[in-house]
Amino acid sequence: MSTKSIIYCSEGSPEGFNPQTVTSGVTTDATSNQLYNRLVAYSGDEHEISPSLAKSWHITKDGKKVTFYLRKDVEFHHTSYFTPSRKLNAEDVIFSFNRILNVEHEYHEVSGGLYPFFQSIEFNSLVTNIEKINEFTVRFTLSRPDSSFLANLATDFAVILSAEYAQYLSELDSHQQIDLLPIGTGPFKYKEYRAGSFIRYLANENYWQKKINIEQLIFDITPSNTGRLTKLLAKECDIVAYPIAHKKIIERPDLILNEITSFNIGYLGFNTNKPPFNNKLVRKAISYAINKEAIIDTVYFGKAEVANTIIPPTSWAYDAHIPQQEYSIAKAISTLNEAGYPDGFTMNLWAMPIQRPYNPDALTMAKLIANDLKKIGITVNIIHKYEWSTFLQLITEGQHQAVLLGWTADHPDPDNFFTPLLSCPSSKQGRTGTFWCSKEFDKLISQSLQTTDLNKRKKYYKNALKIIEDEVPLIPIAHSKRFQARDKKISGQLLKSFGGINFVEVNKN
Repeated sequence: MSTKSIIYCSEGSPEGFNPQTVTSGVTTDATSNQLYNRLVAYSGDEHEISPSLAKSWHITKDGKKVTFYLRKDVEFHHTSYFTPSRKLNAEDVIFSFNRILNVEHEYHEVSGGLYPFFQSIEFNSLVTNIEKINEFTVRFTLSRPDSSFLANLATDFAVILSAEYAQYLSELDSHQQIDLLPIGTGPFKYKEYRAGSFIRYLANENYWQKKINIEQLIFDITPSNTGRLTKLLAKECDIVAYPIAHKKIIERPDLILNEITSFNIGYLGFNTNKPPFNNKLVRKAISYAINKEAIIDTVYFGKAEVANTIIPPTSWAYDAHIPQQEYSIAKAISTLNEAGYPDGFTMNLWAMPIQRPYNPDALTMAKLIANDLKKIGITVNIIHKYEWSTFLQLITEGQHQAVLLGWTADHPDPDNFFTPLLSCPSSKQGRTGTFWCSKEFDKLISQSLQTTDLNKRKKYYKNALKIIEDEVPLIPIAHSKRFQARDKKISGQLLKSFGGINFVEVNKN
């Protein structure tokens, strides 16, 4: 293997190679920042919106028209399966978003017609038109001002695809290939993928932003925690996702353990369409019965904070006045009696089959929760038999009663917790596992987006948090840190507090 190659041991296989169509962290880690760029991006410790494919932009006073001025020197990937004849222009931006917005679009139904992030934020009701002003200028017209619009365009999902590639595939009647054999403008380009085994990327020799330090990037797909650790210790991986045995890694002089506090939430979600979890008293009883401190100690090894709400305390929308969730077996039993279940019941709890930052060990968490609920007469059957993509599909279909899931924010605006997790459009899709819908909640988060006044936004979110506290569609459990282990020869920042990993700054010495 070339010294200019980096091998990253990842925890799972991507669901595809286009992050528009999925929201799973495994896929965004493998694709978003490696293969693509967005119109705008985040930069610096303050997470400011900065230029990317758009060198600048202008917003009208009423907040309803946003014009982007594109760079003129951006090339798409040159690969064995496609050679572009032109550089990025307005047509690519229009294609990338109209595919999502227009249900009649030739590419809308490709890969199932689901664009979870965009559907969760009701992007199609916000953007009424996208027009080409000239070859390098694009204008978005909005139905209303939206203070999170630019933030949403900086997420891992708002990637720009090649309209020319789409046209080429259309002529071949191979539309599906656009999401499986990717063409982007990012620092790396697709070379090879073997499902369940590895992904091979090559450096994009024509990358518009900067020269990439490594020639080849390999995602070695290793779902086993022990397997990833073994490969790291044996020098078969340069970097590993979600490492175990932190003490062992720290003791090795040739290894480094990186950590970053994430904008995330690990939670227990209730399928509120299914009895008994269509009864909020049952949900409340369970929330009293779960010993979160024990979960933090056992599952996160103390490397997380007990979650009181869906948003972490570092968010400006956090409300410290919401009371800490009480752990009380007596209250849990009393509330369960009030709900009409004095003898308890039997339930299924689905546990994720992979590690994520917000839940490094869902099976162990499920066992701890089962132990807690046994004390109030509830018998828990743990479902832990599906691989990741099947698991997500079945959750979306509502096959579960309760599920351990989580969310890692795509940007620092608090709307990125409220809307994707619990808005009616998002919940109805099933990706978050709750199917909960509150018109009052939706009205509050909508009002927050229509103003740039921070104090007003805080007030709306405070009331939204009170509704969640009362309704308990999910139980917030932890805000975790994200860890990564690497060989000392690897330098550069890879982890961020939100969104997918990024290899653009990484080097091998």
